Amino acid sequence: MISISEAAQAHFVKLLADQPEGTNIRVFVISPGTPQAECGVSYCPPDAVEPDDIEIEFNGFNAMVDEKSAPFLEEASIDLTTDQLGSQLTLKAPNAKMRKVSDDAPLRERIEYMIQSEINPQLASHGGHIMLVELTEAGVAVLQFGGGCNGCSMVDVTLKDGIEKQMLERFAGELTGVQDVTDHQHGEHSFQ
Repeated sequence: MISISEAAQAHFVKLLADQPEGTNIRVFVISPGTPQAECGVSYCPPDAVEPDDIEIEFNGFNAMVDEKSAPFLEEASIDLTTDQLGSQLTLKAPNAKMRKVSDDAPLRERIEYMIQSEINPQLASHGGHIMLVELTEAGVAVLQFGGGCNGCSMVDVTLKDGIEKQMLERFAGELTGVQDVTDHQHGEHSFQ
């Protein structure tokens, strides 16, 4: 479920040495499965362990995960990076905002998962995001751009050279195309 690098494990052991005996760490997700999901790590004294916690053993300590957070921490990783400014723990949880879906899930669910876990994090650096509006019977994913992408002159390039290419490659044989909602719906709000 969660991988913790050796450097991060050694760091936790050092931090836990100053805590009361029996203290471990807790890895959790606040608002799991939502766009506002945030992951965290905290101390977990023995009296804070819940009966339904999942306990994961590491080198010199255990990590506690509450049952609600567990599915959203699949493939999560914690690492310790060091640079000239010092050391920093990094927690990556690609499934925090949306629970991982199985390879045989319906196409719409797999597309939604790809959007939330891969595409939107890339667009977020520009203040943008996309959402799946429709999956047509012909296998075309109709997307709506929002945030910083809305009105951006690079939307067509991002759609055709980035998103469409990634999605058609991932869902080859199932998805036939990707369109922006403004290309799909001609009406008073279209730029046609």
